[in-house]
Amino acid sequence: MLVTEEFRSGFVTLVGRPNAGKSTLINAIMGKKIAITSSTVQTTRHRFRAVLNCPDFQMIMVDTPGLHKPKDALGEELNTSALKALEDVDVAAFLVDASKPIGKGDRWIAEQLQRSCAKKICVLSKIDLADDRQISAQREAAEQLGQWDAMVALSAVTGYNVEAFVEEAEQLLPPGPAWFPRDMETDQPLEVMIAEFIREKILRSFNDEIPHAIGVAVDEFEYDRRKDLYRIFAIIYVERDSQKGIIIGKKGQAIKAIGIEAREDLEHLLGCRVFLDLSVKVRKNWRRDANQIRRFGYGDGVA
Repeated sequence: MLVTEEFRSGFVTLVGRPNAGKSTLINAIMGKKIAITSSTVQTTRHRFRAVLNCPDFQMIMVDTPGLHKPKDALGEELNTSALKALEDVDVAAFLVDASKPIGKGDRWIAEQLQRSCAKKICVLSKIDLADDRQISAQREAAEQLGQWDAMVALSAVTGYNVEAFVEEAEQLLPPGPAWFPRDMETDQPLEVMIAEFIREKILRSFNDEIPHAIGVAVDEFEYDRRKDLYRIFAIIYVERDSQKGIIIGKKGQAIKAIGIEAREDLEHLLGCRVFLDLSVKVRKNWRRDANQIRRFGYGDGVA
């Protein structure tokens, strides 16, 4: 493609603490579900790209795991993945939850950002959960965290000011070619998206330690053209036998409910009927084993 001054393109990395709203913002920008979301820390384990194609620009958004104090090898791997996503990008968007006071974690992330050569946008997210006084105070506090090329307050849930963020980011992109095909929306392999959609349903169904101990892998999937049907066989991995029993539930009711909810999302994603078979296996202490983590493709393993 011929590079002109009119066409802009580049990479925009979204960073922030866990649950700052990065994945929700990407879904709002794309107008469809690309990334899974939940209130659970470490929901995002993959660093992936979503591609927004417009007539005058192509914006490649990089979703990252929330930066946090790691408690195990998985947490360390996710932090490494998020920080690496700041290397060689054009724009870094730092999401700050407008409904919660700025803390040490926000200040630490801001310090890492200031070392980056990328243009910087401070995003006050979740303003639908904050009143005017909170938003004003948060804006003043965020301004003190560093030098910003732009600042946007938005709500990805309601859609308020999402377009304003896209416009600010687009203006900071350099002139360049379309780096990805114009019909491409994400670089996530289909197997990864399927596994993540299943994991999302588990995160939303269980509390406490269970979600963090979960890993999901697609063992087999095939498309039956005659029946217009995908057959998907996936394995849910846990760390202990007791967790396996919880996921399966009494008479298999829990895993059945997970399968029903996941299948609805997968049929929307794939555009056809889905047969989904879920099984549960124990892989002891996999979160403490870097090799196991990379086999799941979490953290920097897939980026």
